[in-house]
Amino acid sequence: MDAGRAARRLGGLGGEAADVADLVALAEVVAVERHGTTVCYADAARRRRLLELDRHGTLLLALRWHDHTLADARVRLPDRSWLRVEPQAETGAPWGRSDRLWHAGTLEARGDALTRFEALDWTDVDRIPTLAEPARLPAGAGATVLNVISSLARDQGRSSLRYTGPYPTEQLFTTLLDSFDYDVAPDDPLVAFMRGALAWRPAPHERVFTPEAACVYLRDRVEKVVWRSRAYHRPDVQGVGRHAAYRVRDVGKRVVCSLWALGTAVEDILELTEVGDVVRIIEPPWQPTERRALAAEVADGIGAIVAATSVPALGPALRAAAHRLTLAWAPLHGELVAMSGDTVCLSNRLRAVLAQSLTSPSDDAGRGAALAALTEVALLLGDALRARAQAQVAALPESEQRALLEAPPPPAPHTAQAITTAVAALAASG
Repeated sequence: MDAGRAARRLGGLGGEAADVADLVALAEVVAVERHGTTVCYADAARRRRLLELDRHGTLLLALRWHDHTLADARVRLPDRSWLRVEPQAETGAPWGRSDRLWHAGTLEARGDALTRFEALDWTDVDRIPTLAEPARLPAGAGATVLNVISSLARDQGRSSLRYTGPYPTEQLFTTLLDSFDYDVAPDDPLVAFMRGALAWRPAPHERVFTPEAACVYLRDRVEKVVWRSRAYHRPDVQGVGRHAAYRVRDVGKRVVCSLWALGTAVEDILELTEVGDVVRIIEPPWQPTERRALAAEVADGIGAIVAATSVPALGPALRAAAHRLTLAWAPLHGELVAMSGDTVCLSNRLRAVLAQSLTSPSDDAGRGAALAALTEVALLLGDALRARAQAQVAALPESEQRALLEAPPPPAPHTAQAITTAVAALAASG
């Protein structure tokens, strides 16, 4: 595709077309990727990426370069708002120069400053940078920036990058899987990543914004779908299993986004083709309309599970945050769990699946199903509870915070009993 055809594709963008017309004029090379993404490059020799448009003509990325440096980068998020990278915006601790991230509703708006990350030489990307405050980013923003880094590293012929910064968490590991392939590790790849020994090969995804307002992520297959503010994932990427209660799965030659729990689809939400075109928005099936309160012991069991899988220093605050929750079965569409303040609703459809599992003649099988359901809910509420616990700890005097970090309290002595009691209460509610 030549630059003239790229310019014609921009014709449907309205005001955005005018905002990037200068970039289109600079395009010397225009390439079309496997799933229809149009990429415009300046400088044929160095392939300086300028623009990306999906196969429907939606503008995804706009990069402005000045001499040998990146002057400005703007990338569209799944909710169609824009994230802006301001290179070399700050200096000082903790790593010297930093690039700043901004968030805006439109392409040209300045927006609101969010956070910063370790500055990159965008013409020679040599590492995966450290981000200061991941919690301040809008949904999907971290993965979107990492995909830009992966795309530029591939353009520049980089065979691999490494992350050697602090906090090599499991969440960062799974996010990197969306835009990179990890090299073979001598042991568990997550363990290798946590000790800074894992190399990542650039393998960026393509994105498609469908007319129905889904954002579809593709590489060899549909890997992720963002629909109505909810991200649906594959439960396995590159052989790595991950929790996926909001799941992308193959059903024959179709791709279906589903709510998934206890080994089955609780509710199907969206159906797509293998290349990411929406076929059908699935109407929700009938569900009971009643609301039924759950015993307080269930909340304590959730707190025990989340505390057992979190840093020890947060344990008491996590269990306290969970204890304040009031839980009930309720009619929900498109969600397994809904949380408002200290009130948590669990889907009646999940309750129906649990009730079916409890009909097993084996008591062990019934307890296993109730434990699986309790664990599923704990995983879904874990991030919210950890955020509350972190806020509670942050409000403590500095001396108390330091004491918690240096000598965290021992695990609660009754963790196993709390979980056992919660399992029994949950089974009784089914």
